[in-house]
Amino acid sequence: MNKHIEEPLQIKMMSDPFKYYSAIIKDIQEAQKYIYIELYRFTSDPIGVRFRDNLVKKAKEGVKVKLLIDSWAASSTYSFFSELVEAGGELKFFKKVRLSWDTFTKNHRRDHRKIFVFDDQITYIGSGNIAGYSLNWRESMFRIKGGIAKKFKEIIDQNFEIYKKFFYDKIEYTKSIKYKEYEILRDVPSIIYQPIQRKLLSLINGAKKEILIETPYFLPGSNLRKALMEASSRGVKVKVAIPKKSDVGIMDILSSRYFGELSRQIKIYFYLPQALHAKIFMVDREVFVVGSANFDYRSFRYQHEICLLGKNKSLIRQIINHSNETLKDSEPFDYNTWLNRPMIQRFFERVLVPFRHFF
Repeated sequence: MNKHIEEPLQIKMMSDPFKYYSAIIKDIQEAQKYIYIELYRFTSDPIGVRFRDNLVKKAKEGVKVKLLIDSWAASSTYSFFSELVEAGGELKFFKKVRLSWDTFTKNHRRDHRKIFVFDDQITYIGSGNIAGYSLNWRESMFRIKGGIAKKFKEIIDQNFEIYKKFFYDKIEYTKSIKYKEYEILRDVPSIIYQPIQRKLLSLINGAKKEILIETPYFLPGSNLRKALMEASSRGVKVKVAIPKKSDVGIMDILSSRYFGELSRQIKIYFYLPQALHAKIFMVDREVFVVGSANFDYRSFRYQHEICLLGKNKSLIRQIINHSNETLKDSEPFDYNTWLNRPMIQRFFERVLVPFRHFF
């Protein structure tokens, strides 16, 4: 008897929210067995209403719907999904904000993942939430067709189990998951277990020609900054694209503090048209890491994140095209302009840097 051989993964990158919203809605409408979603933000605006109504319709048709949303960032309430629950859908809000002696640290541990899974065959991961305010942002969402969907389904099921727990087996929840030539990387809030950051460090240290980073918030720790500058010293071209102005002004101020030092060895570009919310890491035009993690302290230390690592040549070409378009609409960092930045900005940089882990 011939063993069933699964087809290679087909991965399509989408940068425009209009395109991936339409694609996800289509996959919701065509789902036959189940729809699993784990998401940081699901707003109650017209975009959220459109998604919710399609999920309600599928639940009424007998499709299993599971929805896990971070309670802090949700921007929607249980009542917004009442019809979905009445139709048989399962809804959980991840770790509600609560007062305690450790209020800040506990409430900062958010579920920042963005995962959609359909019928063991289709997966979406990346940077995009369900939110109307980000319709004109530049994102990075990846539609993956293939059997790896079963792995992502299991991951969502696992997080459903700890949706209100602050204590669980972090080693188990950060184990690397292999699928053929791909690797799923998972972070949970932890100072010790940070597999995504460790993998990025390893790839940076092994880079030979080029490192490409796109991130909305660029605030790497000293180990990552050191690795990037050492890579540049070896002759590796390091390019970092960030938004000229992100949606979190404090992060822009904090990042600026390090630009002068970093710009001596790495190329920094500011994306101009709108917010750049893409999260992409690529080494030597060969290995990619894509998913929900930003290149900053908060992602690596405090949040539940998820990334996919691999060497898919088709996706590498798509990432290169995306990057070229990003850089075409960007301006390079200017050291003299940075050196002459306003005194008030310098003041806030100094004040905020000691608290950088908390933003």
